Amino acid sequence: MESALRHLRRRDPVLKQIISQVGPYAMQYHPPTFQALVRSIVYQQLSGKAAATIFGRFKACCGVRILNPAAVLAVSEEQMRAAGLSGQKARYIRDLAEKTASGEVRFGRHKKMGDEEIIAELTQVKGIGVWTVQMFLMFALQRPDVFPVLDLGVRNGMKKLYNLDPKAKYPDYEAIAENWRPYRSIASWYMWRSLEL
Repeated sequence: MESALRHLRRRDPVLKQIISQVGPYAMQYHPPTFQALVRSIVYQQLSGKAAATIFGRFKACCGVRILNPAAVLAVSEEQMRAAGLSGQKARYIRDLAEKTASGEVRFGRHKKMGDEEIIAELTQVKGIGVWTVQMFLMFALQRPDVFPVLDLGVRNGMKKLYNLDPKAKYPDYEAIAENWRPYRSIASWYMWRSLEL
């Protein structure tokens, strides 16, 4: 990690300042499992606190400590909704459970796959887009060079720190992030933390 931070400080003076203000890198990782991806779906477009409450209720509804496809498929959509999931998210999670149970999605092999291969596989599941897979790559598979340009928090941090035009487009953000390679995940974490300063 020290070599990554050294690289980022050297390549980007703005990031150098943020690293010193935020302090040590402390990403919270989750095992790269079925549960981690279900968690990502639950967290889509919700505040962390609300999502954590719903996720806890959903696990309790499934009656397991660690979610698995069989436990998810054993509960009805009505039970999922009673736990706080929207009908849409309930369908997405059920589709992931079905595709995992059938072997279309196999979590055990992701560690050996490239980022683009994983994105191609997982975006076949309803409701799982590129952003969700990128969160899985960063927070579960611990991939160091993911740049989630679709993430509003990352873009807001960059807009503030780099004085970007409010109408800046994705390529504008990607151009700045090029300096962060091969540690764009780490730099993105600092963009999120910069919003708390």
